[in-house]
Amino acid sequence: MEKIMDLHIHTNISDGVLSPYEVIDRALENNCRIISITDHDNIDAYCDELFDYAESKNMILIPGVEISAKVDKCGIHVLGYNFDISDEHFKEELKKLRGARHEYLSDVSFKLGELGYTVHVSELDKIDSVTKAHIALDIISNEKNKETLLKDFGHIPGKGEFIETIMNEGCPGYVWKRSISPMEAADLIRSAGGKVVFAHPVCYKYEDNLVPGDILSLVHKMHAEVIEAAYLYVDKDGNKIDEVAFWKEFAKDNDLICSVGSDFHNDDGVHPDIGFSNWDIEFSKEEAYKLLDYLSN
Repeated sequence: MEKIMDLHIHTNISDGVLSPYEVIDRALENNCRIISITDHDNIDAYCDELFDYAESKNMILIPGVEISAKVDKCGIHVLGYNFDISDEHFKEELKKLRGARHEYLSDVSFKLGELGYTVHVSELDKIDSVTKAHIALDIISNEKNKETLLKDFGHIPGKGEFIETIMNEGCPGYVWKRSISPMEAADLIRSAGGKVVFAHPVCYKYEDNLVPGDILSLVHKMHAEVIEAAYLYVDKDGNKIDEVAFWKEFAKDNDLICSVGSDFHNDDGVHPDIGFSNWDIEFSKEEAYKLLDYLSN
C-alpha cells in the first residue's frame, strides 16, 4: 500500500537526530508527501524558510507539536496541528513546559545519582527540549555507568528499557515532573487555532495498563475528534506490536478520525522510518486525505 502521510516526526530540536530540512529530504526519499514535525513542547522547527523548502519539494508540511501532559495514572501525549505558529501565548506556554523539563532534569539526576548513575547534567541542560530519552541515552552511553547497568540489568539496556525500568512511574528512579493535564493541553492547542489529536493510544495499554474505556474517557474530556490509530508500538525489548486494526475499529465505533504517525526519532533498524517505508501499515490515501481535510478546516 502506498504511504503518503506521516504526522508524527521528531527532529534534533527535541530528541530526534535529523534537522528539520533533513526530515523533509528523508520523507521525500521515502515517497511521503504529507508530513508534520512534532517536537516535544517545541515549535522552533517552523519558519518561513522551512515551509518554502517543503513547497519547493512539492510536499505538504503541517505545523505540529507533541505536548507532554499528565493524569493520575500516567503521562499522556497530546498532538496539535495547524495552529498559528506566531501565537505568542502558545509559544510562551510551550516555553514554560520546556522549563519544567529542566527542573525535572535536575531532580531526576539527583535521584539517579542516589541509585549509582552518573549524569552529565550540565551538557543535558543545554538541550532546550530535554527529554527522558536524552537522559537515558546519556546514562547508557557513559562508561562510568557500565558496572551499575550490568548489576541492575545484566546487560547494557537500550534507552527505552532504561526509561521503563528505572525512570517511569512506580520505578526506583521516578521523579514527579510539573506538567499540565491533557485537557489543558488540548485547550492550549485550540487557543492557537489548532486541531487536537490523542497520541498513540496503544502505548498507554502496554506501558500504563490503560484500557479502551480509559482512553475513550480521556478523548471525550479533551473533546478530541482524532486519535493516532495508525501507530506501530515497539516495546522495551524490541518486540513489534501492530494493533492498528484494533484502534481503527475503536475509532470507527466512537466516531473518531484516524491519524497516522511513525514517531520517527532516528534510523535504528527497529522502529518505523519516516512514512513507514520499512514497515507495512494500513492507512490508505482516502484516510490520509480525510484527515488532511479535517486538519485544514
